[in-house]
Amino acid sequence: MTTTGHLGTGQLGIAVAGVGRIGRMHARIIANQVPDAYLAAIYDISASTAQEVATQFDVAAATSIEDLLGAPGVDALAICTATPTHSELICKAAAAGKAVFCEKPISMSLAEVDYALAAVADAGVPFMVGFNRRFDPGHSAVHQAASSGELGQLTMARITSRDPAPPPIEYLKASGGIWADMLIHDFDMAGFIIGSPVVQVWAQGAALFDANIREIGDFDTAIAVLTHASGAITTIDGSRKATYGYDQRIEVLGTGGMAISDNQRVHNAQIYRTGFSQLSDLPNFFLERYEQSFVNEWLAFTNYARTGGPSPVSGAEGRAPVAIAMAAAISAQQGRPVKLAEIS
Repeated sequence: MTTTGHLGTGQLGIAVAGVGRIGRMHARIIANQVPDAYLAAIYDISASTAQEVATQFDVAAATSIEDLLGAPGVDALAICTATPTHSELICKAAAAGKAVFCEKPISMSLAEVDYALAAVADAGVPFMVGFNRRFDPGHSAVHQAASSGELGQLTMARITSRDPAPPPIEYLKASGGIWADMLIHDFDMAGFIIGSPVVQVWAQGAALFDANIREIGDFDTAIAVLTHASGAITTIDGSRKATYGYDQRIEVLGTGGMAISDNQRVHNAQIYRTGFSQLSDLPNFFLERYEQSFVNEWLAFTNYARTGGPSPVSGAEGRAPVAIAMAAAISAQQGRPVKLAEIS
């Protein structure tokens, strides 16, 4: 989405709706690490949580979304609430003329996604989806190499996405499953790296080590093979348990070369002795691994909302991984490839 500038040269006042784990992190980054923005206000369904976070950052705690959108100095809304609330909040923010940053996914209903995006388009406000991994320095460098043509014709990509441990089962019951909750980031990265839309998905999942995940009908182990319109193929492997840390790798191959974004480590020291070598551990949490990507994401949103131009992650780009996740779920359930045309 391309917009005109929202504020021009002024600082951007950003309100945060939802200050659980991810919302608190966003609030901290906005308050401390984005020079052209400031944290304007806080809202959470839990009034005590909202007040706690608002006190921490010395900002107002709103008592409702309407109060939040009407608070002094609010130019933009960061939506960090539960996924089922996203589309409604997008519409309310757009109607109020606020720039909108929405955590992924926009919704797990394509009808709701389209309704929200239409509201944004009608209002003409800046809108960006929070697929932060696009802003990771390593992943971004791979994207640059792939999109510049220096790797030649892109033929395949490989993405590894493994969490140290599963999230709480109560979270998983409402998360939409491994395809929508976890691998949706990787579905986004596939299109970002290859630069061609996904047209077909084949997926397979298993619950091999977590009985609670098995009981709710979800998977702890998953594979997806994506076919792009260009003919390139992306393979994704995901696991809810990697005992050695947060394992995040991307590789893209072309007729002219290859680019890799490898795991980040706690530090860069390497120890070598006779018959032995050692690297430092992997980070054990996504907030540690992707800290810089979240900062870069907010720098990009703030610049976009202030000065205009194309959205760093547009509504259409936010919609595509939702459709892929839906196709993957059907594929895993029915044991067949699913064309995206069946979904969207």
